Amino acid sequence: MIVLRTDRKHASNCMTEENGVEKVKKRKNFFRSLRFRILIILIILGIVPGVIVTYTMLHNYQNRAVAMLTETVGDQCDILCNLIIRENYLNDTDSEVVNSKLELFSNVYNGRILLADRDFKIVSDTFHTEEGKTLLSSLAVACLKGEETSNYDARSKVLELAVPVQSPDVQQLQGVMLVSVSAVDIAETLAEMEQRGVMLIGSIVVLSVFLAWLLSTILVKPLARVTKAIEDLTDGMLDEEISVPDYTETELITDAFNKMVNRMKILDESRQEFVSNVSHELKTPLTSMKVLADSLVGQQGVPEELYQEFMSDITAEIDRENKIITDLLSLVKMDKKAADVNITHMDINQLLEDILKRLRPIADRRNIDLILDCFRPVDADVDEVKFTLAVSNLVENGIKYNVDDGWVRVSLDADHKYFYITVADSGMGIPEDSIERIFERFYRVDKSHSKEIGGTGLGLAITKSSVAMHHGTIKVFSKEGEGTTFSVRIPLSYIPS
Repeated sequence: MIVLRTDRKHASNCMTEENGVEKVKKRKNFFRSLRFRILIILIILGIVPGVIVTYTMLHNYQNRAVAMLTETVGDQCDILCNLIIRENYLNDTDSEVVNSKLELFSNVYNGRILLADRDFKIVSDTFHTEEGKTLLSSLAVACLKGEETSNYDARSKVLELAVPVQSPDVQQLQGVMLVSVSAVDIAETLAEMEQRGVMLIGSIVVLSVFLAWLLSTILVKPLARVTKAIEDLTDGMLDEEISVPDYTETELITDAFNKMVNRMKILDESRQEFVSNVSHELKTPLTSMKVLADSLVGQQGVPEELYQEFMSDITAEIDRENKIITDLLSLVKMDKKAADVNITHMDINQLLEDILKRLRPIADRRNIDLILDCFRPVDADVDEVKFTLAVSNLVENGIKYNVDDGWVRVSLDADHKYFYITVADSGMGIPEDSIERIFERFYRVDKSHSKEIGGTGLGLAITKSSVAMHHGTIKVFSKEGEGTTFSVRIPLSYIPS
């Protein structure tokens, strides 16, 4: 009983750990997802402009309000300065008119006025605490140029203004008026606007998050459909092509995926056909040999002539089986990515002459002319064995699928980068619907006469692999009843991959 409880506890702990790991993995995947990034971008695009607009509005309001207050106070100060000059107040501060105006100004603007003469000696203070002292103010010093200067202190909520006191007729400075007025109204209005701005930004944040979540879901939904379709197709639950035409990008993705799937289907069908063909091609000679052998075993006193004929047929089938196996081994070796390529610098002209010399006896049996046209001397980097095998297959096919008294023409040319070989014949040609498949393994154009001709259906597949190993290309041009031309292009210099 104790063991069971321990096992259950251990299993429970394992499940808890797995759930924790799964949650961490999901969270990590979410933060790496396109949806999260779109969400963040949309939130930023919603919040940042709102913050910038709010800050700009507050800043502009403050500047405009301070400028208006400065202009209003400055106009009142100009009136007071004219009154001070007219009443000669700097020399006689007993003027009731000026004193009452100064007190009224101080009360209206909830501020303070310091009036100093040209020596910066304070002659009047609406607070009556600094009279007789020296005025120490950077604004007053700057006012010596005869211009009004001002400064707004947002922390103390005070606007300071220095106004020169001088007669319109006399440009000489007679004194300085330093005015300090309260800007509490501006600060309070600004604070109220800031509070509303914060509420507005908060609303924008909530709205931005909601809209960003909604838009990111809408934007990513087609991609999720693509992913779901791909998963269904991978699991074998979907046989049709996927289509998500919501966006150009998803349409391009699905088109590319459909092309890849179709290509994979073709490759899978080709693989299955290849396996079937290999089984059939290997089984056919064995079946023929078994039938011949059974015929010999089941008969008593077989005539020597019949015995020799059967043995000759068995030998031919063995040779055919051996050729199929040899071609298969050659093809397998060429299919390996790490296949050895023994590259040497060779005289291509001489190599082609040797190939045609070896195949000429076969061509002579049907009175077929082998013609070699070399337009220039060509030296190139090739694997002699694989290159010879490729060209031999092309020429041999030109002989096999030709008419009696026909011809096979091999041409060699080159430029500064490639050399070109064309193998043309006067044979039966290839039907148009078979041209795209002739390089497939075990594919034969004329299946009814394949055994008589002796082909295995692997020659052109081997040729294409050999050319590809040299980083070359091969093309075919053919018209039924008019012959076939194979065009091969291979680089003069071999560059390893």
